Amino acid sequence: MKQKTVIDQLGTSHTFKTSPKRIISLVPSQTELLYDLGQEDKIIGITKFCVHPYHFKSTKTKVGGTKKVHYEKIRLLEPDIIICNKEENTQEIVEKLSEICPVWVTNIITIEDNFQMISDFGQLFNCRTEAQKWNDKLAFALSDFKNFVSAIPVKKVAYFIWKNPYMVAGSDNFINELLKLNHFKNIYDTKGRYPEVELEKMKEEGSPDIVFLSSEPYPFKKDDGYEIGVFAPEAQTILVDGEMFSWYGSRLLKAFDYFKMLHQKL
Repeated sequence: MKQKTVIDQLGTSHTFKTSPKRIISLVPSQTELLYDLGQEDKIIGITKFCVHPYHFKSTKTKVGGTKKVHYEKIRLLEPDIIICNKEENTQEIVEKLSEICPVWVTNIITIEDNFQMISDFGQLFNCRTEAQKWNDKLAFALSDFKNFVSAIPVKKVAYFIWKNPYMVAGSDNFINELLKLNHFKNIYDTKGRYPEVELEKMKEEGSPDIVFLSSEPYPFKKDDGYEIGVFAPEAQTILVDGEMFSWYGSRLLKAFDYFKMLHQKL
């Protein structure tokens, strides 16, 4: 591309003389998206949590996690751009990395934000055709899923993401958007983004029909289900794949099929 000024999802303006060729991604789902957009050769650094595609763990340099990064390692890789996310990476990390090169920050709350991110990447990395293909596939799958779920009655749910202390997905986040899409009413959607909760109060705070225990960031197991189930005896307790509910980008395509299977189990 010729010199171009583009604006990220935080409203920060970035000017590039040429399309960035050396990318560091500090967000697992966005690493997967960049791969699916055909950018594998440009990705030079990832986090230890970037597990898709699997072979990246042996072919790409790990530069830390999402909350703690190795600044010197990043600097020596000489990136043209670092991809971050408002929720995954701290403002402090973004500011410090900005001293090395431009930092592109995404902010994904809604499915619409997800479409925007994919379009932005198409523009940034000169892969507009691939980006459009992905957005078309996702738009079709979204429409198909809305049709599938239209006759399914709404159920009350609690979606647990952490233990000691117990934390759940609240409102104003991508997980809650996907719960709503699935006709699940989050009993904690008035308590902030990721509130701590007391199991003893679960019944009075909404008495869920279903309790979801996510595989990430805390890897819940069956035994946790028994522990939590004592406080919501009428609820169905189900272990769910956290990637399907919290990863944005191209992962959403797999998520729609996963959600269909989930509904058939309920």
